[in-house]
Amino acid sequence: MNGGLASFRILRALVGGEVKSANLGKSLRDRAPISLKMIGTSVGEIRESPLQIAGHCKLVTEKMPRRDDLKKILILGSGPIVIGQACEFDYSGTQACKALREEGYEVVLVNSNPATIMTDPETADRTYIEPLTPELVEKVVAKERPDAILPTMGGQTALNLAVDLAKSGALDKYGVELIGAKLEAIEKAEDRQTFKAAMDKIGLKSCPSGIANTIDECKEVAAKIGSYPLIIRPAFTMGGSGGGIAYNQEEFEEMAQAGLDASPVSQILIEQSLIGWKEYELEVMRDLADNVVIICSIENIDPMGVHTGDSITVAPAQTLTDKEYQRLRDASIKIIREIGVETGGSNIQYSVNPVTGEVVVIEMNPRVSRSSALASKATGFPIAKFAAKLAVGYTLDEISNDITKQTPASFEPTIDYVVTKIPRFAFEKFPGTQAVLTTQMKSVGEAMAIGRTFAESFQKALRSLETGRDGWGCDRPEILPTIAQIKANLRTPNPERIFSVRHAMMVGLSVDEIYELTGIDLWFLDKMQEILKAEKYLKRTPLKEIDAETMREIKQYGFSDRQIAFATGSKEDDVRTYRKELGITPVYKLVDTCAAEFEAYTPYYYSCYDEETEIRTSEKKKVMILGGGPNRIGQGIEFDYCCCHASYALRDAGYETIMVNSNPETVSTDYDTSDRLYFEPLTKEDVLNIIEAENPVGIIIQFGGQTPLKLAVPLSEVNAPIWGTSPDSIDTAEDRERFDAILEQLNVDRAASGIARSYEQALDISKKISYPVVVRPSYVLGGRAMEIVYSDTELERYMTFAVEVEPDRPILIDKFLENAIEVDVDAIADSTGNVVIGGIMEHIEQAGIHSGDSACSIPYVGLSDAALKIIRQETIKLAQKLQVVGLMNVQYAVQGDKVFILEANPRASRTVPFVSKAIGVPLARLASLVMSGETLESLGFTEEKVPQHIAVKEAVLPFNKFPGTDTTLGPEMRSTGEVMGIDSDFGRAFAKAVLGAGQVLPLEGTVFVSTADRDKPYVIPVIKEFQELGFKIIATSGTQKALEDAGVADVELVLKLFEGRPNVMDAIKNHEIQLIINTPSGEEAQAEGKLIRRTALAYKIPLVTTIAGGKATAAAIRSLKLQPLEVKALQEYAG
Repeated sequence: MNGGLASFRILRALVGGEVKSANLGKSLRDRAPISLKMIGTSVGEIRESPLQIAGHCKLVTEKMPRRDDLKKILILGSGPIVIGQACEFDYSGTQACKALREEGYEVVLVNSNPATIMTDPETADRTYIEPLTPELVEKVVAKERPDAILPTMGGQTALNLAVDLAKSGALDKYGVELIGAKLEAIEKAEDRQTFKAAMDKIGLKSCPSGIANTIDECKEVAAKIGSYPLIIRPAFTMGGSGGGIAYNQEEFEEMAQAGLDASPVSQILIEQSLIGWKEYELEVMRDLADNVVIICSIENIDPMGVHTGDSITVAPAQTLTDKEYQRLRDASIKIIREIGVETGGSNIQYSVNPVTGEVVVIEMNPRVSRSSALASKATGFPIAKFAAKLAVGYTLDEISNDITKQTPASFEPTIDYVVTKIPRFAFEKFPGTQAVLTTQMKSVGEAMAIGRTFAESFQKALRSLETGRDGWGCDRPEILPTIAQIKANLRTPNPERIFSVRHAMMVGLSVDEIYELTGIDLWFLDKMQEILKAEKYLKRTPLKEIDAETMREIKQYGFSDRQIAFATGSKEDDVRTYRKELGITPVYKLVDTCAAEFEAYTPYYYSCYDEETEIRTSEKKKVMILGGGPNRIGQGIEFDYCCCHASYALRDAGYETIMVNSNPETVSTDYDTSDRLYFEPLTKEDVLNIIEAENPVGIIIQFGGQTPLKLAVPLSEVNAPIWGTSPDSIDTAEDRERFDAILEQLNVDRAASGIARSYEQALDISKKISYPVVVRPSYVLGGRAMEIVYSDTELERYMTFAVEVEPDRPILIDKFLENAIEVDVDAIADSTGNVVIGGIMEHIEQAGIHSGDSACSIPYVGLSDAALKIIRQETIKLAQKLQVVGLMNVQYAVQGDKVFILEANPRASRTVPFVSKAIGVPLARLASLVMSGETLESLGFTEEKVPQHIAVKEAVLPFNKFPGTDTTLGPEMRSTGEVMGIDSDFGRAFAKAVLGAGQVLPLEGTVFVSTADRDKPYVIPVIKEFQELGFKIIATSGTQKALEDAGVADVELVLKLFEGRPNVMDAIKNHEIQLIINTPSGEEAQAEGKLIRRTALAYKIPLVTTIAGGKATAAAIRSLKLQPLEVKALQEYAG
């Protein structure tokens, strides 16, 4: 105990300034870190050493001067949400902007992502929503003349940009300094060769490996290592992009080439496989005075071989002895000093041999990373905010911890709970790709949960994922696979492997056998077996026979009421009622960074089933905002943006705001976004528990996407005070038959349609309304399993393979409006029935492409006045009929002057941030105030605002991560994020959007064109335009004939794959083609088309798969040829 008391006295001395720092620095540096083990609920589970001051501090007596030589700082954002680089960087960038402005610096931000709070005009002094390319960022530097660039908040994108700008001489030219991480440190950590040499120098082991820059060098390294499997890691990439595990020579050569292509410096590290070793991460910070703190240790449940972003992870590390933890700690301090990260956070990954304990360093990120966001939310320690302050000269002991207000940042966080993060996947969106996890990250989001024990946080995290699971099984009838199937699922890492562990235990495999197959540590397997024992008890005990003590124990294992209901054959509501009768309700504990050693001032809570609650009562009027849960395709950061705006607006209006969410990556779960934060699953049970604890006057469900909307009816059944549009109106818009009745009353046109409950009915309806038709299940969202069908045989295939049709699960069939323009409208309405249109967006891709995947522009560029009049009238009529209070999104298809409604959603849509930035009006903020009772008139927003500039939104697609899937666009959404291009005309705005999405448009060269027969008449004017721009045209036989018949001369013939050589694939591989226009045709040609499209992706050739996209691309190239792109701040567009 004395060590702990000693550290406590040192801390008090530090805070009170009683100790001479020079002596203290020496004594601390010369001895082992002081620690006190927590004795508490889950004593076997907490491995951190609490109450540790920086184990290796060099505290100085004089205050470090804050840098007053810097006046203006440029922060580089991370660009669009992509797999491997998601909204955790918007969270860190937003924190950095706030921290630096607090300190009085002028902040300039460059980021191409419109969906984040970070690019709101209020976050930085000057905001450039521009493509993140070295050329355009240099133009911002030339215009703004910042004193320094902070590149450590924008993920790998920002680091790579900083390296490019430094090496091109741009930073020297304008006298700009890199802060946070110098060029030398970035290169030392990111360049695989120099990092390996640095580890050798400080006596730390790295994996047996070799560096290669060519395919021949790759083969040499492989031969030298001598055995497969081999791991491939490209330099200067994120999320394991381009990497993987090769099990044989052929696979290795293919992967090595892909890795060289993915690395911006054409360099890969080839490592001997450490598959099966345990993986750990430490989050480390260092300041200019060389103080170092370890913020958090994180342990991967999945062993090496699965990317850490795709692994279930736990904080703090559970299976390290104190001695092993101290070894990793000491190594981390050595590494951060050797690499030379002077200020800020770094993430260091280790691999530990489970048999011998040998430690190998895998890699280091010299920046705020995905794990930094997780560590921040797990500990309450705002890493990005502190990193920004360290970058401008502060030292850790000079920065106060906002949560305790008594401890400095040099006081290491301590946690007396367990945090579990589980990734969310979307393999179902990418048919043809195997759902196998490797060293290349594939998850699209993650959920995090906090509990007093591993079992509790693990089950809470599983029910936070929004995948229909209520915990670790015990939630649905299941047929167990065979032992052989179970063993195969355990051997190969996959998203469902954690449930295969349960199946293995159920069929009698021992934990030792499961360990041999998975490499998952026995400690975790023992904990899972305990959960299974509790489940077995539940299944043999009637609900009313469970006493209070046992019920508390069951809840401490993380079981949800729904799981208990399933096990005991009762209903969820009955379990809830009985549990409350027994007096078993959750209590809420604080995340306070110090294991309750000091009082916490920021109410950041998690639930558990202990005895004592830490909720502070308040007399203020409270509003509860339900977030969106984990990021996934179809529901991303845009909804988090709306939740943040609600919190900011209502706090300003005098309400106390309560945020409920389970996503560790986002700004909404930052400790200071709302007055109170509950890090909890968004289920009926968990939300009702918080409502009962807090008694809010209002609950906002229309900002978090589909997640909180699912709770609309259950919450209204218990008379919860839902603000805004009523749950009944939301249900009306979702229910096809009720919605059709309203359209009929309002005399609004929609495409001919029908509802089929059998294959025969589907055939009849399709014949009656005539092909092509759009078919989709009635019970799913986000375009899941939606297809355009052109014939009876295609319909039969769809009905056989894509969906199960049952009387209570019908499919919806709509006439597909060919060559129609799709239009998205965002509107806002108040309780007086006043409706104002926020923005009318014209889609660039024609109707039939999911609105989330289509590019679109504000204002519209090709709609007739007659069509616009109908759109405005119908939007207002619908909002009034549905009694919308807040936001509404309506989608239309337009053919000439005819307008057909597609769907209406009386809630916030994913377009809200884009529209708000385009028109300069914060729609989500206004909608929050409208829900609180304000009118649009009182808020001063009474008429549609059409901007003078053009803003284009473009989707960013993750096809490079899913090798087996086709790259075409369709009615099912597959994009992970979006970018925005703003300029004075459409061509330039679209060019910026395409550039922001990662495609470089050619200004000369050859265009290859091959289209489906139905598209041939429409491609002719597009090809004529490319010829006018000076491009050479080559085409396959059918398309060439159609072009020549239409009078388009000089089109060269290129052979299809089966017609002989040289064919179109040879031309692509020989770099003879600079742009491809290829629209998908019927089944028989699909295989060839898919191969062409995948090869274009591999060779980074811009690929257009729609006619409308071809037209827009030609307009963009025309603008680029006229004059180069320029940059302009968002604040200038807003006037």
